[in-house]
Amino acid sequence: MSTVPPGAPSIQLRVPTDEDALSWHRAFDDPEVMEFFGGASEELSMYEEWTARQRRLDAELGYCLWTVLGEDGEVAGFTGAQPWPRTDYGPVGEIEIGWRLARSAWGRGYATAAARLTLERLRAAGVERVVATIDAGNERSIAVARRLGMERAESFTTPQPAQEVVCFRLALTP
Repeated sequence: MSTVPPGAPSIQLRVPTDEDALSWHRAFDDPEVMEFFGGASEELSMYEEWTARQRRLDAELGYCLWTVLGEDGEVAGFTGAQPWPRTDYGPVGEIEIGWRLARSAWGRGYATAAARLTLERLRAAGVERVVATIDAGNERSIAVARRLGMERAESFTTPQPAQEVVCFRLALTP
């Protein structure tokens, strides 16, 4: 059962479908949305591979980057978690929580509501702690991490492009 605070938007999370690759591509084909992710959307084929990978992760681990459906039932973006993909920098070995929404979904409380649902699902899957790695200039995402109760842990610079990232952490078990 979900713990949704009063006034929180009614959103849903689902394992990404084949069709969600196109929805994600369209939602993220916006320079504002991609400001902290290189400035441009990836090719559709990358989203096809990415959504397929999320289906595998969900089957194997019980969590992934889920598609967020807004109050109107339309795809608003994604939120969820996956193992940190790098071994050469960052929070190696950790589970990273993240979110990315279409510009039309900003300012509606979707990111926080979806991230809270993600934390509930991660607890149910037995995940003990999570990190969020956020571009140091991304105030909106930093605000979401703080609303989730995450604490700033460290900073690092990514190798390409040289990007200053803040790492937040949250224990999911008492």
